[in-house]
Amino acid sequence: HHTRDADLQLLLVGGELLKVRSSSWKKNRFYKLQEDCTTMWHESHRTFKRNQTFSIDEIESVRKGRQSEGLQKHTEAHVEDRCFSIIFKGRRRNLDLIATSAEEARQWVNGLEKIISNMKKLNSQQTSDWIFNCMRKADKNKDNKMTLKELKHFLHQINIEVDDMYAEVLFAKCDKSNSGSLEGPEIKHFYDLLIYREEIDVIYGKYATTGEQMSVKDLLNFLLNEQREVATMEDAVSLIERYELDDSAKQKNHMTKDGFLMYLHQEEGSIFNPAHKEVFQDMSQPINHYFISSSHNTYLMEDQLKGHSSTEAYIKALMKSCRCVELDCWDGAHGEPIIYHGHTLTSKVLFKDVIKAIKEYAFKTSEYPVILSLENHCTLEQQKLMAKHMISILGSALLTSPLEDQMPTAFPSPQELKGRFIIKGKRLNKLDAVFSNTSPGVEEDCVSEEDEAAETSNSKTDTNGQKLAKQLSDLVIYCKSVHFSGFEHAKDKQAFYEMSSFKESKAVNLAETAGNAFIHHNMTKLSRIYPAGSRTDSSNYNPVSLWNAGCQIVALNFQTPSKEMDLNQGRFRSNGVSGYVLKPGFQRYPGTEFDPMTLTKGPWLKRKTFHIMVISAQQLPKLNKDKCKSIVDPLVKVEIDGVPADTCSKETRSIENNGFNPMWNETFQFDIQVPELALVRFLVEDYDSTSQNDLIGQYCLPLTSLQNGYRHVPLLTKHGDVIPSAGLFVHLMLLDAK
Repeated sequence: HHTRDADLQLLLVGGELLKVRSSSWKKNRFYKLQEDCTTMWHESHRTFKRNQTFSIDEIESVRKGRQSEGLQKHTEAHVEDRCFSIIFKGRRRNLDLIATSAEEARQWVNGLEKIISNMKKLNSQQTSDWIFNCMRKADKNKDNKMTLKELKHFLHQINIEVDDMYAEVLFAKCDKSNSGSLEGPEIKHFYDLLIYREEIDVIYGKYATTGEQMSVKDLLNFLLNEQREVATMEDAVSLIERYELDDSAKQKNHMTKDGFLMYLHQEEGSIFNPAHKEVFQDMSQPINHYFISSSHNTYLMEDQLKGHSSTEAYIKALMKSCRCVELDCWDGAHGEPIIYHGHTLTSKVLFKDVIKAIKEYAFKTSEYPVILSLENHCTLEQQKLMAKHMISILGSALLTSPLEDQMPTAFPSPQELKGRFIIKGKRLNKLDAVFSNTSPGVEEDCVSEEDEAAETSNSKTDTNGQKLAKQLSDLVIYCKSVHFSGFEHAKDKQAFYEMSSFKESKAVNLAETAGNAFIHHNMTKLSRIYPAGSRTDSSNYNPVSLWNAGCQIVALNFQTPSKEMDLNQGRFRSNGVSGYVLKPGFQRYPGTEFDPMTLTKGPWLKRKTFHIMVISAQQLPKLNKDKCKSIVDPLVKVEIDGVPADTCSKETRSIENNGFNPMWNETFQFDIQVPELALVRFLVEDYDSTSQNDLIGQYCLPLTSLQNGYRHVPLLTKHGDVIPSAGLFVHLMLLDAK
């Protein structure tokens, strides 16, 4: 089916594209899709660059037009329709390209997008194609036969260590013709022995009562008893419709073992409840009743002292549904404000370019509001420009007055604020001024407030008493920054829209010593938490204790892969990855006595017992592709992160030299006090007796979003990207505690 498609045809033939590195470095290079339709070949003139291919799997997205930082900077507007960029996962730099015509650019983009979505389908259909690809590669002399030597090479490629004796036994078993090599059906037999999953056989056998195959009734039994789903006969029929590969079984409304395995690998068989992939929560509550996915120093790609500032970092964060980004604004040359980490060597980027990028990407993955948190260090003139840029670039999406006709007493909801930008910053006067005719005639005034820069800056300039332009001040509606002077003061003197930012250490201290007061404070107001200035390596702090205290805007360094970012991704995986998650009722309703530290009795104590059996893993990647002996010794850790009483971790034994299908069959039990605040995190590590274990993959989700029964757990890299065809297989039961 590949050949009939003109766009794919162009990719398979290949063509010259202009590669753009800088304004002066633009060179023609030949690009071509390989016959396997999973790798791209490209011409390279670098002496030491041996590998001239990249896998389609490495691509995060393809952007049409001048939509990358490089193309914006190094090309003219008139080539817009000939440009496109390939954005990679992880740290690999973007590939910026210009085609010879608009039509050709369109074909490259369409072709690549088709291949990418094809790969996604293939990865979910998993094993067989993957194994045959590897077999073809291992067949060195391309005679469609495999000798024992080629076979061993193949095994090593798919991460199975077989001792010679075992390999010979398997080989002899399959080499029916005694020819010293395997071909066609013999290779298929060998493959069947290879992908055999004992644990699936056992489950399938237990439920297939009608002889060899599962009837639709057997499948329904499995869904009701094992998966504990509210399923009907129709649900069972539709699973067979969708996942059964054998037509004759399909006609009888039966499911074969292959079909069953297929179902278990799709979203219905996943640990994550598919209903939570959509926005399913009430989005009409005040915005401070939600946890909000938030980033700190959003402009940085790496560390805070000499890292690269970039509009790209904003795009990456927004595409992960981050809903609160930070802009550190300073006076720039030629009168244009810039964004960078003040008093350090980080590179600088224009304020207006960042606002343009934010406008372009803010609502691609979530339609709910984005908060722009301004750290303003500019002089009056450049502050006026900041206001002007935001008004002209963001247009009607920028919130410039309250939604109500009279003075509001509480926040609007994410629903009412869809597609809007909210500015967080200092304001010269109270919000009431908007509704009174006696608006002050001042153009600017002094405001004083502690901010992050005061803490990180080594210069002696006094940040208190900075002048603020009225134009900028007027854009601050629902998020006015004020200094925190204690919960009592806030309760008596602070309006709902006046919010404080807390340094992590202060916030953690308040959460631990005055958890209930903090929760009450957050019922009517917003709180923002940010990492300590001493974290110059952009490391993160644990957000969980602050979510426990009801803090909404817990800002993390999105650019730093870390356990904390895994937890953030887990917390916001639910509710359609919209960046907003409704807080539990006991953090929203006045009079609550909930305290995460002491856990007094109340409706939050919905005690649960969580039973989990870690059964097996499939196709774990080799960590070190070069090391000959680099088959992994995997172990699995299951962590609960929630209130202190619930936080703990348990791990399996490690299994030597098997990343292909290690089996543990180990059972753990966790007693959970406050399920609504608990996250479950799975870690698969390569055991090393001499040093720290290496991470193979991880996955995190809210405890309340998991499905019971036999489930597959996808595995992600430390950057949060899915590892194709790798996974864990587990059995889960979340039950009310006795």
